[in-house]
Amino acid sequence: MSASRNRIAVYPGTFDPITNGHVDLVDRAAPLFETLIIGVAESPAKRPAMTMDERVELAREALAHHANIRVLGFDSLLAHFVHKVGAGVLLRGLRAVSDFEYEFQLASMNRHLIPDVETLFLTPAEQYGFISSTLVREISRLGGDVSGFVPAAVDRALRKQTQR
Repeated sequence: MSASRNRIAVYPGTFDPITNGHVDLVDRAAPLFETLIIGVAESPAKRPAMTMDERVELAREALAHHANIRVLGFDSLLAHFVHKVGAGVLLRGLRAVSDFEYEFQLASMNRHLIPDVETLFLTPAEQYGFISSTLVREISRLGGDVSGFVPAAVDRALRKQTQR
């Protein structure tokens, strides 16, 4: 793997929606790379509550304070997206021990599909370890306050969505 590829990382996910836990991970990973690409996956099998374009825009707003961040949507195999953008590192978050088995399986599969790309795991700050997009969506759908779990733009978008 070339040294220049190691300077570009991809943090993939559905980001439905992006949470303060995701932002925390990006805040700590951004200084490690020349470019950190947030890959917002279409993920139709997960039946996202927001369109990919909405999720991309909210991630861009939430991460605008980083000059080296690019937010891109993709609807292909992650391995293809990683090669297309020229990345050498996949960034993944681990909130709890329960995430490890699934993430380990993904990392092993990615090692077979894209052997020239390394997977780097980061954990969020303790105050964000319990936050998941699934929980945020459910709390919001039921009229709960999620403002402490998501960036302001996401909170506004979720409130608007709940009012529909």
